[in-house]
Amino acid sequence: MAELVDLKSSDEQVFTVKKEVAKMSEVFADLIADAPSDEKPQIPVPNVSGPVLKKVLEYCEHHWNNRAEEIEKPLKGKIEDVISDFDKKYLEIDQSLLIELILAANFLNIKDLLDLTCAKVASMIKGKTPEEIRQMFGIENDFTPEEEEKIREENRWCEEN
Repeated sequence: MAELVDLKSSDEQVFTVKKEVAKMSEVFADLIADAPSDEKPQIPVPNVSGPVLKKVLEYCEHHWNNRAEEIEKPLKGKIEDVISDFDKKYLEIDQSLLIELILAANFLNIKDLLDLTCAKVASMIKGKTPEEIRQMFGIENDFTPEEEEKIREENRWCEEN
């Protein structure tokens, strides 16, 4: 029985990992379960590039037998106060890779990684104005001043504390 699986990224990079590591992804777990047990499956990962898949697998290799603590929702303080040292170091990445990890974790159905990366974004935007958030993520404001004022008025309850 093969204990390894090959994962082939969108840019044709192949990563060989233990099946147990790959099974942190619900998508991979289902595909591995359907594969013949006497051969090493090769699973294409068309929506994830090699560098992003490598970073995803770094997380999975650490946490497959050492599950991450659940992150409180909503996040009340700083993310750094509620995650492990490994996860703190893991999140020392640029913003574009963080967004790619969120997309990959969602596509591959890796709940713990999705929770971690989304909590990082939540921590980044906490206390910021909409304009600061737009600037941080390079989002164009396509609302007219009138539309923006209407939205603020409709959602004023969110800002009341």
